[in-house]
Amino acid sequence: MHPTVLPAVQTALTLALATWMITGFTPLRGRWFRWKMFCRATFTIISLTGTTSAGRTEPVNVYDYLSPGSFILGPPQLQVILDHLTRSGRYERIDGAGRVLSARGEQHVEVRDGHVVL
Repeated sequence: MHPTVLPAVQTALTLALATWMITGFTPLRGRWFRWKMFCRATFTIISLTGTTSAGRTEPVNVYDYLSPGSFILGPPQLQVILDHLTRSGRYERIDGAGRVLSARGEQHVEVRDGHVVL
């Protein structure tokens, strides 16, 4: 075998793999990413403000209440965390707004008085 064939094949395979990976991160119409892992996952990006029983407002980070390493948070899981925070007495009211990224594309989401509204 000619000594330049192996490096040429390696280069061609590397370029093909890189091209395949780059196109994997391009969005399809109505999708956030093309990979099934991303298309089936639901991500919530939201800013929340909690009102304490003393009337103080403070930012609420719902990701503090997820297990370590978790980052996928859909509206049902967000509602469970909001219910926990209000029932535990930590906050009387939680409000906010953000976006949900899922297989259905990007949607606006609001939290009004501790209830998730899509």
